[in-house]
Amino acid sequence: MIKTVREKRPSRKVSVKFTPDNHVQLVRGGKEYFDLLLKLIHEAQETIHLQTYIFDDDETGRMVADALMGAARRKVAVYVLIDGYASRHISHEFVQEIRATGVYFRFFEPLFKSSNFYFGRRLHHKIFVADARHSLIGGINISNRYNDMEDEPAWLDFGLYAYGRAAREFCVLCSNTWKGFSTSIKILPCPGFKNVDGKVHSDSALVRIRRNDWVRGRNQISWSYLRALRRAKSHMIIMSSYFLPGEGFKVALRKAAKRGVKIQVVVAGLSDVVIAKNAERYIYDWLLRNGIEIYEVQGRVLHAKVAVCDGHWMTIGSYNVNDISAHASIEANVDIMDPRFVSGAEEVLREIIRNDCVLVTPSRHGKTKNIVRQLLRWLAYQTIRVLLFMFTFYFKRKRED
Repeated sequence: MIKTVREKRPSRKVSVKFTPDNHVQLVRGGKEYFDLLLKLIHEAQETIHLQTYIFDDDETGRMVADALMGAARRKVAVYVLIDGYASRHISHEFVQEIRATGVYFRFFEPLFKSSNFYFGRRLHHKIFVADARHSLIGGINISNRYNDMEDEPAWLDFGLYAYGRAAREFCVLCSNTWKGFSTSIKILPCPGFKNVDGKVHSDSALVRIRRNDWVRGRNQISWSYLRALRRAKSHMIIMSSYFLPGEGFKVALRKAAKRGVKIQVVVAGLSDVVIAKNAERYIYDWLLRNGIEIYEVQGRVLHAKVAVCDGHWMTIGSYNVNDISAHASIEANVDIMDPRFVSGAEEVLREIIRNDCVLVTPSRHGKTKNIVRQLLRWLAYQTIRVLLFMFTFYFKRKRED
């Protein structure tokens, strides 16, 4: 497997430091998230950036597209970038309809049409920015699966609404990603943040944008997780939908648990990727041996990617704890330093653990094991390792932006 690269000097335009003057709000996936997304689209006046992994041509996709097209008709500059692999099934007619209203719409690295063939390097982050002031980030794609439909609730997921300086930095990041980090392509610039309504004065959190893009030498999210594990003193909750930590991450987990840090890992009980779930259950024995608690979400698919540590640090975004997120996909997270906010988010996670999860004890896990199942889990784990190697093999590295 490819080794973790050392974090390099950051871009001058997107800070790696925590920035003040941010109002933040944890947003549950489903109706709550999409109601807020539509509200922000309808209220946008100058620019909109939407960058996502999956944009489906279904009821939810149509609803969001209608709002974006309405904004374009109001002369808002709307830029939509979706992944060329995960969203490859979107119809040509749907795309043409969106473009016809003036929306700038394109695919990131379409398969077999890109000048660089990095199969595993997909646009996995999910970012929305309006007017460089309002932003949404998390793990929520534009699809019925992430929305509360009449016959089925949304997958369990979270987003973060951020108003303030962080939104301006997300605007810069989206602009750079849209341009392919090229200085020759011009789009509407991101203005500096101006606090015109006093919204962040009484409720300001420290926020830091984190990126992973191995090809461009970015490994900031992985570094944030490792730093949190190494500095943890009391407890840490990690909620990850596809939890397959690499060797470095496992070392940090083991050392933290050995120091007496209580580590709780919340994973999917029901997964949309069966082979990944079998591979994940193969490492349960290792986690249990090292004193790490495992909780499986019941009743619906878990898709969230959130972690909290010691009641004062939190990260949320698109990053899964596995080597695809670490060394392949383009990911974006937000780190938050604010005891009041993080404590509230931690209580939300604890409520899910209490009400929606089962604890995987050694005896419970042992009852699910037999020779055939263990062989299947081992084969799944080895297959995933091979696939990870294929996805993270690059012929060359791009020059750092």
